[in-house]
Amino acid sequence: MQKPLPRWIAHRGGGSLAPENTLAGIRLAAQLGFKAVEFDVMLSGDGTPILIHDETLERTTNGRGPVAETSDNILFSLDAGRGERIPRFAEAAALCRELGLLANVEIKPATGYEKPTAEVVARMTAEFWRGASVQPLLSSFSLEALEIARDLAPEIERGVLFELAPTDWLAEMRRLQAVSLHCDAALLGNDVLAEANARGIPVLCYTVNVPEKAKMLFERGVSALFTDRLDLFSPKQLLTKACI
Repeated sequence: MQKPLPRWIAHRGGGSLAPENTLAGIRLAAQLGFKAVEFDVMLSGDGTPILIHDETLERTTNGRGPVAETSDNILFSLDAGRGERIPRFAEAAALCRELGLLANVEIKPATGYEKPTAEVVARMTAEFWRGASVQPLLSSFSLEALEIARDLAPEIERGVLFELAPTDWLAEMRRLQAVSLHCDAALLGNDVLAEANARGIPVLCYTVNVPEKAKMLFERGVSALFTDRLDLFSPKQLLTKACI
């Protein structure tokens, strides 16, 4: 695992302070002192990798319908919040490189598109960050996607995403040659965390928005936290808060 791993990762770009999965969110995270951002990548109806979380457009844009069935012409004309548009993966990658951010790229395939999404995102990630001083981290809930990423872009580190880590989580990590374990902070068991810490495996938890919860997780040995509350956990502010 690349060192040092930032303790705080801006969830979906700008967390709750900016439209999610937008370039504005990524810029805001950097302005607030974050050294790492997380965002989701899915394929458009034309096969273009874009930043969006849901399989449908309604929640985060003024569009309607499935992302995987919507053309680029329509997608890039939509408002993703406050006048922002849906970014191409290529744009987000270039911005992260420009700002020196560690990008946690979550492969987010629409149902039935696991293989093509993983293939495109893995290849492009390797291409976009070739020679970069700060390398990205690929993650996904789809073990199939991570397996494809392992084979197509072995040089890009991978993190396995679980809501609740299963009993065979370590075997899956070894199979996928993953370097980090990502899971729901509320469902992280002491046995899993102890095993990960004993083996030097960083544990990254989502989504932590309360200072007391963050303090407890760090004390337990969690390596990094994803947060929506960039206002509370801005690294610039936390310089004066040694407890977190």
